[in-house]
This record gives sequence, structure tokens and C-alpha cells, in this order.
Amino acid sequence: MNIDQNDLNTDYLEEAPTSQQLSDMRGNVIVEFGVPECPHCQLTEPLLQEVLSTHPELTHIKIYDGKGKPLGRRFKVKLWPTLIFLQDGQEIDRLVRPSNVDQIYQLVMQFK
Repeated sequence: MNIDQNDLNTDYLEEAPTSQQLSDMRGNVIVEFGVPECPHCQLTEPLLQEVLSTHPELTHIKIYDGKGKPLGRRFKVKLWPTLIFLQDGQEIDRLVRPSNVDQIYQLVMQFK
């Protein structure tokens, strides 16, 4: 699994990391579940770009979700985009279909 830290990943990973790989990650991670054709996902991209540009310590993982994708089911993703906030591999919060950048910043502030 090749994850670029400190940057917005604009392409969805077709081959998602395993649950164990996410659990093993250290630091603060935003896992984004969605699909390219989702209008809500497209609207979220510039919001995430703004947050990641001011918080270079965050890792962003963009995962292609949909039928037959077990990782999204494991995280009980129902709507796109769903942002899962992980700290040292543990979910601390999530945000579904953020409508403004302040919603994302609020959750980022929960990271220690």
C-alpha cells in the first residue's frame, strides 16, 4: 500500500488497504470512502484540500467504495463521502457528507 502523506490523494485506491493495515497506521489519518462519480464526493474534494494544506501532519487515504468492497462495509459506510478520522489506527470520529470546511476542521481539532 503506497500512501502519500501530507497531500490530498485525488485518485481513489481501487485496492483498499486491509483493516489490519489501517489499524497498524500511526499518527492522524483521514480515510475517505466514496466514488469518482459521486457529486457529494466532488464537492468535498476542495474542502479536504484546504484542510490538508493547513495540516501537513495528516495522512489522507481515498478509498473506492461500492458493491463488493468489504472495507466500506466493515466501517459501516452508508453514504458518500464518509470521512473516518483515525488516530494511531483507532477511529475517533467520522463525518458523512460534509457541507463546509468548518465541519472538517472541527473534527481535525480532536486529534491530539
